[in-house]
Formats: sequence, C-alpha cells, structure tokens
Amino acid sequence: MAEPALNNIAEWTVSELSAALKRTVEDAYGYVRVRGEVSGFRGASPSGHCYFRLKDDKAVLEGVIWKGVYGRMRVKPEEGLDVIATGRLTTFPGSSKYQIVIDSLEPAGIGALMKLLEERKKKLAAEGLFDEARKQLLPFLPEVIGVVTSPTGAVIRDILHRLADRFPRRVLVWPVRVQGETSAAEVANAIRGFNDLPEGGPLPRPDLIIVARGGGSLEDLWSFNEEVVVRAAADSMIPLISAVGHETDITLIDFASDKRAPTPTAAAEMAVPVRSELLGRINALMARKLSCWQRGIEQRRKELTLLTRALPKDILAQPRQQLDNLAERLPRALRANAQIHHTQYSRVASRLAPQLLRNNVERRRERYDSLNRRLKASLVANAQAHQVRIARYRDRVTGFSDRANRAMLTLLAQRGARLERAERLLSAFSYREVLKRGFALVRDGEGQPLRSAAAVASGTRLDIEFADGRVSAIADGEGKPTSAPAAPAPRAKPKARGGSEGGGQGSLFG
Repeated sequence: MAEPALNNIAEWTVSELSAALKRTVEDAYGYVRVRGEVSGFRGASPSGHCYFRLKDDKAVLEGVIWKGVYGRMRVKPEEGLDVIATGRLTTFPGSSKYQIVIDSLEPAGIGALMKLLEERKKKLAAEGLFDEARKQLLPFLPEVIGVVTSPTGAVIRDILHRLADRFPRRVLVWPVRVQGETSAAEVANAIRGFNDLPEGGPLPRPDLIIVARGGGSLEDLWSFNEEVVVRAAADSMIPLISAVGHETDITLIDFASDKRAPTPTAAAEMAVPVRSELLGRINALMARKLSCWQRGIEQRRKELTLLTRALPKDILAQPRQQLDNLAERLPRALRANAQIHHTQYSRVASRLAPQLLRNNVERRRERYDSLNRRLKASLVANAQAHQVRIARYRDRVTGFSDRANRAMLTLLAQRGARLERAERLLSAFSYREVLKRGFALVRDGEGQPLRSAAAVASGTRLDIEFADGRVSAIADGEGKPTSAPAAPAPRAKPKARGGSEGGGQGSLFG
C-alpha cells in the first residue's frame, strides 16, 4: 500500500480497539455450548469467582464462573472432568484474550458422571463417612417418623399406605425437591432440620428419618450423590434409612445412611413391625406365661398336700390353746392400758391450766428482758473498747508513717549524694576531659581508635577528635615508631638564700 494511503488510516486507541473486538465477538457468537476438559481448576478464589480452562487436544479456552452462578450449579467443575459448558463468549481487555462466561455445566456423558461418582466415593470413604462403626441401630417401634421427599409424588403415598397397613405411626413430611439444581441443598437442610428439633418441643423430634425418591436415571438421582447430602446423612444423630431409586440404583447417600432400602415401600417395612404379628406374639407369650403359672400353682398345691399329710394331727393344738388364752387376756389388757393413759392425760391437763401458762409466759418474758438488757450493755461496752483500741492503733500507724517518711528522705539524700559522687568520678575518668587539656583522639575510617603510629598506612583516612569537634585527614606516609623521648634534664636545685656561688643572686646583706 502506498505511503499516503497508510497515513489516511484512522487511528485507534488500545481501549477503543479492545471494545470493538469485544462487541464483534459477543455479537457474532452470543451463547455457545462448548465441550472440553476442565484444566487448572483450584476451587473458588477469595472473591468467590472461579477461573479455569477448557481444553481439548488442540486448543485451550479460558473460562470464568461468577460467584452467584457457581453457588447455584448442580454440577461443579472438577479437575480433569469432561463437561459441556453453556455461556456467552467475550473478551477480557486487561490481558487481550477471549474467554467464555459460563452459566451452566453438565457432564459430557454417563462415563464422566460415573468417573466423578467414583472419585467422590473414594474421597468420602477416605474420610471415614462410610465406616460401619458410625452406623446406628434402627429403633424397634419409633413414635414419630420423619420423611424427606416430594409431597406430590407417589413415594409419600406408598410410604403412608405401607405404614398404615403394618403399624400406624405419626409421620412428619419435610417437603423437598428430589431433582434439580436446589434439590441437594434442600435435602441436606431437611436432614439437619429434623436433627435440630428440640426434645419435647411443640413439633416432636422424629425417632427415625426416611430419605426417599422414586427411580430414575443417573442424572435424575444425582442430587443424592452430592457431598452436602452425604455429609448431612453421615452427621445425623437420628437413625436414617435411604430409599432412593429402585433396587439396582446406587447413590452415595446409601453408603452414609444407617440402613439402605431397595425401595421406599421397603423402607416403610424396615421402619415398623407388623402390628398383627406383634399382637399374635404377645398373645402367644401371654398364653405360655399363664400356662406356666398354672403349672407352677398346681405343683405347689401338690407339694403342700404332701407336706400336710406328713405333719402330726395335733401339731396345732397347743398354738390354738395359746391363742384362746391370749384372746381372753386381750380385753382386760386394753382396759388397763386405757386407764393408765387416762390418768396420765389428767395429770398433764392439770399442768396446762390457763393461770399456770400465763405465769410461765410472764417468767419467760422477764428472763428475755433481762437477757436483752445485758446484751445491749455488753454491745455498748464492746463498741467502746473497740473504739479505744482503734484510736491507739491509729496513733501507732501515724507514728510509723512519720518515721517511714523521715527514713525515706534520709535514704534519698544518701542515694543522691552517692549518685553525685559517681557522676563526678565518671566525668573525671572520661576521655573527653583529657581532650579538654589539649590532646586529640585519632580514629581510622571505621571509627576504631589508633594506638600506635605503626598502625597508620599511607593514604589512610583519619578522623581526629578534639575537645570542640572533629577533623577528617589523610595520612601522607608510613607510620614509623620513634625513639623514646629523652628524659628532661633535672632541674637545678634552687640555692639557699644568701649563697655566693657563681652567677646567682647575691646576698641582700653582702
């Protein structure tokens, strides 16, 4: 293209070009369905959004799932899972790449679902959620049965009909969706809701829970393979029966529940016994018990008859005579006993005359008044004695306080004098006092003091400190030790006054 034609092309800013490409991609494709393998998935980011890649053997496509969409997804992305993603294609100007904003995910075929199911089963089994030691025994005859299922399906009618035939019980139904995006969360919330009901509350707490659903495909039953449902079933403190699908349908909640039923009707049969069979067993046991009791009574009667025959005929003659004798003495003894008690009553009644009672009360009142006066006098004397003692102790405390203050002031004065002497001694020994007398301190470039000339090399940077500041210098030669300075000549001893030897001061009187 000619140079003038190139110059006539319109100029774009980077933002304008990115926006134009974004509109082109979104208008040309809009919503698309893409099949690929999930790669680089590490879970939701701190913001709640998910970022990963969809790839096949030839290309890679960036994918993003916003936080609100991720929470509603029935199938979550997992590393290596082959999925079909539905969303809209767009661009991300910040890194000049195109990506798909995903609205829904679905596994790409039964094989992917089975692979995901096996991986999830291994993971939960490794955590111990399927251990037999965790499973509880079912109650023999529950008072209240909680059923988690759809209220409009045939499952709840089958369960209620079977319970009515076998042994009618009170049933609480927690309505949930058994299929769809919100199904797993609703089933898990229902199981936890039954467990959270208080004992003795307005709504009775179930003794047994049945989680039921009719048959269907693997996709239809997928809600019961979700982790949230399996964990809720494993954490349930109420025994739980899973009755999901038909006998050939296996879901992960079957492994976490305390008992698996092949059908919802079979779950109702496991929950309660047959009432008529129980009544028959009770009647049979009652008949056996009555028969045993009758045989025991007959055996005891025979033994008593045999023992009676062995006893002598007049064995009861003497006891019978003693009984007649005591029977004759009993009326006389009763009359004598009544007379004795009447006499005692009369004696006590004479002591309870009103005048005697008033005199006794008056004497008790006078004694109480005397004790009251003595108590008040004792309290007054005791209070005065305590006041005198408190005053004496207050004077002693005041004296001790004055002595302590004087001792503290004396000790502080002594410590201040010692501190002042130590400060003067420290100032006297400080090298800065030496510098004030005209000396200087020489340091090398690293701030270390130099104590000999031999330690100084040519070109060494020196730091010389005087009393009034520092000066930097550079040595211009090798340091050489010098001979010791000659001892100063002894000064001539001054002559005594009046001496006449050479050159001195003459005598003042010569």
